[in-house]
Amino acid sequence: MTNPAPKPWEHTKAGQGSAADPLAARFVSSLDYDKRLYTHDIQGSIAHARMLKHVNLITADDLKQIEAGLNEIESEITEQGDAWPGWKVELEDVHMCIEAALIEKTGDAGRKLHTGRSRNDQVALDIRLWLDDASDRISDSIYELIRALVELAEKQGEVVMPSYTHLQRAQPIVVGSELMSWATALDRTVEQIAMADYMFNPLGSGAIAGSALPLDRMHTTGQLSRTYNADGEVIHYGMTELETNSIYATASRDTALNFVFSLSMTSMWLSRWAEQWIIYASTEFGFITLDDLYTTGSSMMPQKQNPDMLELIRGKTGLVYGSLMALLTMCKGLTIGYNRDLQEDKRHVFAAYDSVCDCLDMATRIVKTTKFNEDRIKQGLDKGFLDATSLAEYLVTKGVPFRTAHQVVGKLVQACRDKGYEKLSLLSLDDFNAACVASGGKKVVEKDVYDWLGPENVVKRYQTAGNAGLSGFQEQLKAWKERMKDDGAEG
Repeated sequence: MTNPAPKPWEHTKAGQGSAADPLAARFVSSLDYDKRLYTHDIQGSIAHARMLKHVNLITADDLKQIEAGLNEIESEITEQGDAWPGWKVELEDVHMCIEAALIEKTGDAGRKLHTGRSRNDQVALDIRLWLDDASDRISDSIYELIRALVELAEKQGEVVMPSYTHLQRAQPIVVGSELMSWATALDRTVEQIAMADYMFNPLGSGAIAGSALPLDRMHTTGQLSRTYNADGEVIHYGMTELETNSIYATASRDTALNFVFSLSMTSMWLSRWAEQWIIYASTEFGFITLDDLYTTGSSMMPQKQNPDMLELIRGKTGLVYGSLMALLTMCKGLTIGYNRDLQEDKRHVFAAYDSVCDCLDMATRIVKTTKFNEDRIKQGLDKGFLDATSLAEYLVTKGVPFRTAHQVVGKLVQACRDKGYEKLSLLSLDDFNAACVASGGKKVVEKDVYDWLGPENVVKRYQTAGNAGLSGFQEQLKAWKERMKDDGAEG
């Protein structure tokens, strides 16, 4: 067996350097996860090569060979995937594998590509380009889930149901308002994702200090600022500004941290939704019926239909949180320059992204196939005195101070329990007025009080903006449908 050649960046070492030890070669390699950056690496390399030609550091012929070679390599990898023969663990990463393949195809032209560039600023660029694309893809997936929630709300949104605080019955709402709450939460995660700013170009920062060569970083940025479709139309605006400090540019992983935090937020809301629907799907609640596709049986109990897909969405949140903590921990002890620890960032970014993508897709399928069981919900709707707050607000309209009204209604709820009533509406006007007098007030309750009682009446009376009753739901549904219509037209 012949000894391996030294790595192109280890010529100061005697012999073969780290390439001579298979464990060392494997230990420093990131190919098992960073090869998915190949399109972004090639995109950045072409932009860099065009800049080198612009400042006369390479010739027009060099650029022609480099572009042709890189485009050919991209086509090969796209077609062959992991079987592409250019993936060589001894070359450590996607960047050097592509460069080595380019040199095989073009000779000296390929050897000129790395002029004024380091793997430090190269990988900082690649991950930002990937994050920019990934943020678009994850946002699209979130909006697919939101669309499914809106469609379910349109079908069953006016079903009256209890809301819960402390997992105890609170006030009556409509199903659609709860569905809109999940849509709103998910929409906020998209806003968080958009805050992770990918527009600053680190390329040209070199290893840490920049370069003495006349590199035109704004020219490179211009090459990376727009993505065109086959018709020559701009379909995406990417990097438009320079990272202004070369040390920060190569040492920072802030964009990755922001992105994974956004994924953690998304996963958190998915987990809370999953928990709610796990409860709703239980025999004790029976509020929803999950499609058989998204439940599993028991290996011992033949009657079981377990909500395993929802439970796994809840469980996978731990992986995403772990990725965020891994990134934070990785960065916390590093000096300001690039350190090899940062190579591990992509492992955690990709794991979190893949997990959240799967969870979003699964959640969308579950929402599209789930039905709220109106009859079952209605059977227990009178339990828990959901209209107690409405009664207190009725008393407020009659001039009773809210704290006094709160006290009066508390006594009336207790009176119902003593009489075995489950509904406040079973009390007489004399009962209501006696409670008012007992609290130091006057007889103010009239027949119209019954229009304020009962969950179905209560959800019609809410009038504050954003309320969880009929009017609030209808306004929110209208707004979401208009928004989706506009998004569809743009797409």
